[in-house]
Amino acid sequence: MATQKQKQWSVLAMNTTAFTVCFAVWTMFSIIGIQIKAELGLSESQFGLLIATPILSGALARLPLGLLTDYFGGRLIFSILMIVVAAASYGLSFATLYWHYLIAGLCVGLAGGSFAVGIAYTSAWFEKERQGFVMGIFGAGNVGAALTNLAAPLILLAYGWRMVPQVYAVAIALMAVIFLFFTYDDQVHFKTKAIMKQTPLSERLKPLRELRVWRFSLYYFVVFGGYVALALWLPSYIVNEYNLSITTASFITMAFTLPGALVRVLGGWLSDEYGARSVNWAVFWVCIVSLFFLSYPPTSMTIHGIDRDINLSFSMNIWAFGLLIFIVGVAMGFGKASIYRMIHDYYPEHMGVVGGFVGTVGALGGFVLPVIFGLAADLTGIRSSCFMFLYGLLGACMFWMHYAIKTEEHLERIRHAAKSNFLME
Repeated sequence: MATQKQKQWSVLAMNTTAFTVCFAVWTMFSIIGIQIKAELGLSESQFGLLIATPILSGALARLPLGLLTDYFGGRLIFSILMIVVAAASYGLSFATLYWHYLIAGLCVGLAGGSFAVGIAYTSAWFEKERQGFVMGIFGAGNVGAALTNLAAPLILLAYGWRMVPQVYAVAIALMAVIFLFFTYDDQVHFKTKAIMKQTPLSERLKPLRELRVWRFSLYYFVVFGGYVALALWLPSYIVNEYNLSITTASFITMAFTLPGALVRVLGGWLSDEYGARSVNWAVFWVCIVSLFFLSYPPTSMTIHGIDRDINLSFSMNIWAFGLLIFIVGVAMGFGKASIYRMIHDYYPEHMGVVGGFVGTVGALGGFVLPVIFGLAADLTGIRSSCFMFLYGLLGACMFWMHYAIKTEEHLERIRHAAKSNFLME
């Protein structure tokens, strides 16, 4: 008979591994999509929609999956979800027309909903003081994007792109079986289920009316939605901007996806130790400075001097580009962890609903942003316009966060003054 501690860490290990596999499946269009684009002759906008379609269904599935997890428990829901995604992934390999790929992408994209299941299931097994750390470990399953950057190009080059979803289908089906053998039903969902039977849905969704939840959602839209969008967009961006092979572009993208996943553990620990808000504010500053330089397109300028014209040119080489996306990836990894620690600080009893909603909005960023990136590139003819848009969006987030902090501090001073006056009387 396993002890409680052994059960905790077994569940955490299986949750993280299963989420890693699901995330790899969820982002595989970042690699196979380049081949599909070439075969079908797609525009940038059509390509953006293609790689973003799986993200849409994964995003929309998060809230209902979070509610189902609260009711039935993470073990059952996670296992069923992986079996469904395995079947959809295998079916993708037989698609031939553009709309086939879009429909198949919607089905495969359910893998992205695994986050809402796993985060609630993980949270249920651990005490409050360790929530940031353990959710950071689970969130490190984002490394699945890096796994795709590593494995998918090798499979594609050896056997063709259609073998990629077939291999992924076998992997996630095996993961579902292993998951069932090494996980346990948590006790929290039995209590939650009893409460849910007595509480109407409208009451359970009540926290979503609070502006704070929407603010957290916008933050997550940037740091997680931006992470997913760039993980999908960067391979094609690098191939076209720097004229590199898909394999080389995938490995360079790993400089963004891998640290962005792994540092989530450290981000969770720092949020526990120093406060999630402080970590998140630092993340925004690092990102906005890096995005400013990434936004600057290759530029030539002529200065008409007294005796002659002076020609100046600026362009970012691949090494500088790689360094900056590495920095952004690390910062986003910290941001993803700090935001979920903030959610637990304010809504510990509603992790399924609030965490699922915030995850939904964040994942929708992974759908919306690649489409916007494609439209921006087609309309402006500037490839770095994707970074320009992220820069503007992040600026809006920072303004809202600063205003919210100042408002909360002002209200706290008023409450403190009122309490002091009451005691004096």
